[in-house]
Amino acid sequence: MVNRQTAVAALPAVLLVLVQITYPLMHGVARDRVTVAVVLLSAATALTHAAITRGVRWAAGFLVIVSGVGFIAEVIGTATGVPFGCYDYASGRIGPEPAGVPLIVPLAWTGGLYPVWFVAKSLYSRAWQRISMTAIGAVGWDLFLDPQMVADDQWTWCSPIAGLPGLADIPVTNYLGWLGVALVMAGLLEAWDRSAADNREARIVPIAVFGWTWLGSALAHAVFLGLPVSAIYGFLGLGVLGFPLVRALRARRITLWPQGHGTM
Repeated sequence: MVNRQTAVAALPAVLLVLVQITYPLMHGVARDRVTVAVVLLSAATALTHAAITRGVRWAAGFLVIVSGVGFIAEVIGTATGVPFGCYDYASGRIGPEPAGVPLIVPLAWTGGLYPVWFVAKSLYSRAWQRISMTAIGAVGWDLFLDPQMVADDQWTWCSPIAGLPGLADIPVTNYLGWLGVALVMAGLLEAWDRSAADNREARIVPIAVFGWTWLGSALAHAVFLGLPVSAIYGFLGLGVLGFPLVRALRARRITLWPQGHGTM
């Protein structure tokens, strides 16, 4: 049987998947509401799992580090174009916007980075590997996120710098900026995680969310959202962690359930 902590950690993840499935079916205001719900559930999934496995204090620290750094980077980015390039958020669509940045955006960093960080931590034993692969994985995630949100007009780019082939509207500086910001986040998380007790009972949740984000996003972009180019980029980009994860699971170097733990 699945134990109680795994069930609690899985609940927001299940809701997240169900809400994400509705995204391609929605338009206008309804899609904006789904976008907000997806971000809130993604952050809730990350923070619930973090609190269960590492403690409430550690989860609060994760939120402060990732959402705090994310918010600062976004405020600087929209004001100066550094480090991502020139861009602006749509106004009045997804909630309060202090300093021109919707508050839902730094929460998106929290929800999206957590499964990437968890998989990198599970795969690699050296700190520099975990930090660098978390940052690279974050860029892989953005190869899905940015084209999807630009297509939905949640933000627009005004940078004259060229984009990737097939994604001309998004400058390559965006991905370099993501890499730099994610490196800062991952470095701070590496230091923050050293004192945490790690209860791995519920580890299936972030690994499953990572797999859903990687494969589900590729399918959604290719089939339902009309974004085949970002489907390929995102699949390969997040696959930098996804393919090693699959190999590790097949070789049982990583297990979804602790030894001796049953499944339902």
